[in-house]
Amino acid sequence: MRTQIAIIGSGPSGLLLGQLLTGAGIDNVILDRVGKDYILGRVRAGVLEEGTVRLLEEAKSAGRLHAEGLPHDGFSLAFDGRDHRIDLHGLTGGKRVTVYGQTEVTRDLMVAREASGRLTIYDAANVTPHDFNGAPYVTYERDGVAHRIDCDFIAGCDGFHGASRRAVPEKAIRTFEKVYPFGWLGLLADVAPVNHELIYANHPRGFALCSMRSATRSRYYIQCSLDEKVEDWSDDRFWDELRRRLPAHHAEALKTAPSFEKSIAPLRSFVAEPMRFGRLFLVGDAAHIVPPTGAKGLNLAASDVHYLFEGLSEFYCDRSSASIDAYSQKALARVWKAVRFSWWMTTMMHRFPDTGDFDQKIQEAELDYLTHSRAASTALAENYVGLPF
Repeated sequence: MRTQIAIIGSGPSGLLLGQLLTGAGIDNVILDRVGKDYILGRVRAGVLEEGTVRLLEEAKSAGRLHAEGLPHDGFSLAFDGRDHRIDLHGLTGGKRVTVYGQTEVTRDLMVAREASGRLTIYDAANVTPHDFNGAPYVTYERDGVAHRIDCDFIAGCDGFHGASRRAVPEKAIRTFEKVYPFGWLGLLADVAPVNHELIYANHPRGFALCSMRSATRSRYYIQCSLDEKVEDWSDDRFWDELRRRLPAHHAEALKTAPSFEKSIAPLRSFVAEPMRFGRLFLVGDAAHIVPPTGAKGLNLAASDVHYLFEGLSEFYCDRSSASIDAYSQKALARVWKAVRFSWWMTTMMHRFPDTGDFDQKIQEAELDYLTHSRAASTALAENYVGLPF
């Protein structure tokens, strides 16, 4: 088999790239090591920047998002027992974010992919990119039979643990990583959110986040140590701990329900440089991971897709490789700004196990300055709604 672009990974970044390429008349095939049901069973973040929404519109996959997504004009920072609202819309000249689950984004892109008639190969074992400094191809196995796809370029959209980055020679890539000394215990429940906007809470007992997937489905998180076990956390214990970390009026208004998903996620910052190796491009989590505090993971993947699609379109339509050659530099410039913002939000909102009295006072001063200075609030808002790409 031959195609122009072989896309490894059928998460949102791979599917979004595939839809944009298809719309531009560029042939592509998507491969994934797992099946559709497994992919749709992964529950991930869902705060979308306007740039991500625009790309989904361009991919003709935003109809349900506009019908069911929740536009948010602000969010609250809670500390000292009080709410401090960050007016995203007012501070950024009218920008906002949209709450719409990543699973729903993936589902919409899958539907669009199937409607386009383009090939997606699921349950492909041992997917491996080859010869990406020469004549690239991808091999895989399905039902015990070996297959090969020859292509012009390979897009590695297969996540942190995928085959794409692993295929790069160790001496050709440099990685940067920070592992945080805590995780997030998250719970999903079909219950109305405690607030119409997100609440980020800094509390002596640890960080908490009140989020949502819809007007009837809530997503809550609390900071926990890395040695905690999910099975030790009953729903009642979780709800009680969440209440302790919220301002009193939110704690009183909190409605509870049985959870249908509960998990602990470790937090890390990770960046791989460069993001291009000959005719192989790393996209999204294959190249970078950010802690979820800044809501940047999916949005960074979308901006990578934007830069790569721009380059591939220019290559095929204008016979120019200028944008392809600039892909890694452009993507990484935005990645590092988002990594910085996510690190800053994480250090400002969490309680670290080795924090002394001095560091704690600095954190409190930072929060006080941030919420009482329009300039500081504007910088937060600009980063949260998403820097331009």
